[in-house]
Amino acid sequence: MSRSSTRNSRGFTLIELLVVIAIIAILIGLLLPAVQKVREAAARMSCSNNLKQMGVGIHNYASASQDKLPGGMNPWGYQPVPTYPSAPFFWALLPYIEQGNIITQMSNAGYYYSWGGSGPGTSVKIYVCPSDSTITNGQSTVAGGWGATSYVRNYYMFDTGGGYSPSSGYYYTQSKYTIANIPDGTSNTIGITERYGSLPAYGWSGLWSHHGQDRFHWGYYQWAPVHGPWGTPAPQIGAKPSGSNPAHPYYANSGHTTTVQALMMDGSVKSVGSGITQTTWTNAMMADDGFTLGNNW
Repeated sequence: MSRSSTRNSRGFTLIELLVVIAIIAILIGLLLPAVQKVREAAARMSCSNNLKQMGVGIHNYASASQDKLPGGMNPWGYQPVPTYPSAPFFWALLPYIEQGNIITQMSNAGYYYSWGGSGPGTSVKIYVCPSDSTITNGQSTVAGGWGATSYVRNYYMFDTGGGYSPSSGYYYTQSKYTIANIPDGTSNTIGITERYGSLPAYGWSGLWSHHGQDRFHWGYYQWAPVHGPWGTPAPQIGAKPSGSNPAHPYYANSGHTTTVQALMMDGSVKSVGSGITQTTWTNAMMADDGFTLGNNW
């Protein structure tokens, strides 16, 4: 064998192999943040689409109900337990976001919306943000497998009206407004915003499938996915389910790193960043305060 053929057939030296591995590691380190950004952008777009579909559902509900809006806790019962005191907001939206089959299936199966029943674990894809790490397979990671949602309704939009139902012995909440008479206008008023569906500090606060709670039944809004009855604190941008900057159920928050998204009552979706002021957020939450939104909106 010639000396030249011996040189051509030799393998990598250890140093050369280490150099190649180091180069590959550097390339992976450079690409990983870009991949994560692409994945987050896709998740944020999916989340925005969820909100838009719910916006369409709200308007479809209004079209079928003489412009009335779904209440936070509607006074009518709901299948398969029509005698239950109230029907929750996200349940009322199901037929108007092409998910009415869920109501039909549960009614036919005789599912009961209470402890130990099969109905509470139902997952609705539209109700879950892909960036929400606190929900697994559409269910709360804290609240015993109940169906959870990454979104909450605006209390000041859907809950400040209502009354008392003598037949059931419970209070109910409904919107004071119709889709056509929101005083500040549909483009200036939040309908739905984001919040982690399952938080260790208050793990039952994001259950879309739980019956509507009222003040005479285990605490007012104890488990309801609603934002506002405790005030209107501005969103927690970048908060995590736990750790040094823990998310709190009284705030709007999300799995997105730099924004919390909000559905406006006109059906548009707004990405709210850290530049939002408390005043602007409160004005967006209130449907009849008469203020225009600030420049940072």
